[in-house]
Amino acid sequence: MKLGEKQKLTVVKIVEFGIYLAEHQGDETRVLLPGKQVPPGIGPGDELEVFLYKDSKDRLIATTKEPRLVLGGFAALSVKEVGKIGAFMDWGLEKDLFLPYKEMMGKVKQGDEILVTLYIDKSRRLCASMKGIYDLLDKDAPYKKEDTVTGRVYETGGNFGTFVAVDDRYSAMIPKFEDCSHLRIGDVIEAKVSNVKPDGKLDLTLREKAYIQMDADAEKVLEVIQEYAGVLPFNDKVSPEIIKREFRMSKAAFKRAVGRLYREHKIEITENSIRIL
Repeated sequence: MKLGEKQKLTVVKIVEFGIYLAEHQGDETRVLLPGKQVPPGIGPGDELEVFLYKDSKDRLIATTKEPRLVLGGFAALSVKEVGKIGAFMDWGLEKDLFLPYKEMMGKVKQGDEILVTLYIDKSRRLCASMKGIYDLLDKDAPYKKEDTVTGRVYETGGNFGTFVAVDDRYSAMIPKFEDCSHLRIGDVIEAKVSNVKPDGKLDLTLREKAYIQMDADAEKVLEVIQEYAGVLPFNDKVSPEIIKREFRMSKAAFKRAVGRLYREHKIEITENSIRIL
């Protein structure tokens, strides 16, 4: 019998509180399907498709209910409760699914809906994990550059950027130079496709086209200069790495914003600084 998977089993015994199922008639290994889930008219020898998991007493049990998550897959599940050693998630069955802290990719709170996979732990119990989503996402999204898409954030703070599952299915990423500090795992966002890579993965952007985005970027540059007491200790020839660190934008966007502010006589650019006028 396969824990965490849907499978067809044979009815081998009917009891007052349910039916016992096995892979074949005469098998010693049996699993109970509780009476309230037994279809009417079923009898010994009949086949029934069920899902196997463990109940609150750690006993193997069958259900005819459709779980939202099975082994080998992933799904967006709602966090019902966060405890001292992990969180409990709603996956459509009587017993909640446990998400251990060691399997989290970031903090979660009650009500969050996050992408998780299913695995069997060392104690042979089914648990959720926020890891491994990247490898399970499809790489053949039907979208092209400039399309607007909806996706769920499943990993933040990485070396490459913020990872998003478009339609909870397709692999996508917001590059690191964009400011995604306001995003949390589980957030559902609307973004534009900025690039479709040769392997089918999508690059996304939360930014508008340059002529629309420039106003917001200019405001961001002014805010940062003000944080430096009105004098930025470098000019517009600074390295892209420093721009990403300080402004969370590309060098091209930074230069457009600085150019806008300079033309509007809001700043002056010197050999070693940018100063608010």
